[in-house]
Amino acid sequence: MRSAHPIASESFLGGGLPIVAEHAGPADRATPRARAATHDYAVVMLVTGGRSRVEQSGEWALSAGDALLVPPGRAHRLLEMRRSEYWGVGFCAPCFATEGAVSLLEPLERVRDGAAPVVRIATARHGFLEGLFRELEQLTHAPSRRPSAAEQAVRSSLLTLILAEVERARAPGEVRAGVGGGVVVDSLRYIERNCLRPLSLRDVAAAVGRSPTYVTAALSQATGRSAGEWIVSGRMAEARRLLLHSDERVDAISERVGYADVTHFIRMFRRNHGATPASWRASRTSGA
Repeated sequence: MRSAHPIASESFLGGGLPIVAEHAGPADRATPRARAATHDYAVVMLVTGGRSRVEQSGEWALSAGDALLVPPGRAHRLLEMRRSEYWGVGFCAPCFATEGAVSLLEPLERVRDGAAPVVRIATARHGFLEGLFRELEQLTHAPSRRPSAAEQAVRSSLLTLILAEVERARAPGEVRAGVGGGVVVDSLRYIERNCLRPLSLRDVAAAVGRSPTYVTAALSQATGRSAGEWIVSGRMAEARRLLLHSDERVDAISERVGYADVTHFIRMFRRNHGATPASWRASRTSGA
């Protein structure tokens, strides 16, 4: 893998691409990570060699052929790696949820609702699934700094096929009894589907039937981020996608990601990325 472990890197999607694939290993880690991590993107990881252990709503042993799903906001921790080799794909959930492609997220939603985060892939499907990851990684590292609409469509298609393979491998109706959504899952799900329109903490609290104070405390404790931070995170991810993949003006993008005041949008973008939207776009699309 060319960067950090995909399920631990907070900058995995920092380049603006809504879908990123990487290959890693073989690698060893004998001591557990000090504490659990959460991130604002979804991850699907396919183990192709070695073994490892992870903590995510329980402890799971992973070996070749296992797929690990990590929904946005789900706490997880790497416990051990022994010559572990794997593919990882990370993607922006709000970028798809708000485009009417909610069904794409179904495997992650099952995990949120209590299904096991580890799915065993049939041996006969390993080659096909690895091929999908490999193609997606090649697109991730293609020299073009500004992917065309056709390349974006290919990325989405490859991700759809990867998720379809994982869903196909899961036992029908597999959900652990006694584990459900709750206020954290319901709040994150609502934010992902609505963050690109005017949305406040009060709106989220009303949608999940709790007080704003309760929602903030629950999200902060479970994910390390408040409702407001999750809203901003989803908006910034979509803003990066539009800046990188479209010619839309900054004021139009501001409105599309939920900010009526373009000055406020620019201020928030600079706070999160260290540059204005126009400067960020120029630094990544020059020479494209």
